[in-house]
Amino acid sequence: MSSEMISNLYVFVLATFLGIEVIRRVSPLLHTPLMSLTNAISAIAVVGALVIAGRAETTLSTVLGSVAVAAAMVNVVGGYLITYRMVSMFKKRGVKKS
Repeated sequence: MSSEMISNLYVFVLATFLGIEVIRRVSPLLHTPLMSLTNAISAIAVVGALVIAGRAETTLSTVLGSVAVAAAMVNVVGGYLITYRMVSMFKKRGVKKS
């Protein structure tokens, strides 16, 4: 393994542990804003995956970049659908006329 790949793996592992700790300590009242934030982060991941897939340096990087684009897009679309549903639960219902 090259030293660049080892350092990238090190950053990935640290980011994973940090993300788990941050999400675990969030109050239940803040889950909807947190979902919106993670959707934005996933959108950034889509852009990064597109860059990796678009470089076409090796076949492996193109395939992994394409898989990353697909996985991140599923995450973004699903996250927005869940956030929309959660926010719609707090909207006022129609007022009944008597």
